[in-house]
Amino acid sequence: MKKNRIFLLLVLMGFFIACSSDGATETPPENPGTGTTPPTPPPPDVDRSGNLLATGASANDLLANTNFDRLQIEIAHPPGFRPSVETMANFQDFVRLHSFKEDIEIIFNEFPSPNEETLTLQEIDSLEQANRTAFNDENTLAVYIYFADAPSDGDDEEENLVTLGAVFRNTSMVIFESTIRRLAPPDNSGAPVTLTDVETATLNHEFGHLFGLVNLGTEAINDHEDVDAPNHCNVEGCLMQAQLEFGSPAARGLVALTGKGERLSSACTLSGVDLIKMLQSRAARTSDVVPILDDECVLDLMGNGGR
Repeated sequence: MKKNRIFLLLVLMGFFIACSSDGATETPPENPGTGTTPPTPPPPDVDRSGNLLATGASANDLLANTNFDRLQIEIAHPPGFRPSVETMANFQDFVRLHSFKEDIEIIFNEFPSPNEETLTLQEIDSLEQANRTAFNDENTLAVYIYFADAPSDGDDEEENLVTLGAVFRNTSMVIFESTIRRLAPPDNSGAPVTLTDVETATLNHEFGHLFGLVNLGTEAINDHEDVDAPNHCNVEGCLMQAQLEFGSPAARGLVALTGKGERLSSACTLSGVDLIKMLQSRAARTSDVVPILDDECVLDLMGNGGR
């Protein structure tokens, strides 16, 4: 009888160990807050050169399918700063509306916060170099967008000068998500302008610069660039209009030198206060709160391989 009890105990212990082992191997760890497994880091020798060019240099590649017919967009963010599902759906609609990219993949890359009160362009670039996983590969063009949990170092809140977004390479963008959340009411607030509206307008505006607008890699068919705000449109109500950009990149702290001596600067400093005012004005007149590209900007994109 004693031997039978010992045998039964050993069998039960073996069953318990086997179940524990199976559970550990079949369920991969999730990326907290995203519901997806973390992106696989690229090999050390991956070719990054195609993603280290000037803003607008990949405009034709983003618009046409000649060299790349697949688009991979990496959304990087600290915990709790992932953009809304509605924002990402709106953003993909914008890209498909103006480009021939139909195969678009969105991947989310959550990594720890840098724990900075503000972020310089140099720090944003360093975070990208350390954490970016998506790069151009064969027929896939990769874009990296960082949703930051700290405001731009060049902001001056006393003067109501706050930055919502910036582009600084051909496939690199930063969205100052903490600033957007401070300025925009949540989606369930019932306010005429919501968080998703501001996120969408910011993303679309900055991606318009990656598309090469205005005269930033995509040549203007007709003259509509604002003389006082380079690379922005002078048409009232356009998504790319000049009143949404303020100051020079240097004045806003969006110029930096990398460790290799490379000079980085943003082609746009998107004004948070002015964008909110623009969206509020539109909300009072139309149900389409987020502005679209005007006919001149659309014509430019068509001339560079877009729809």
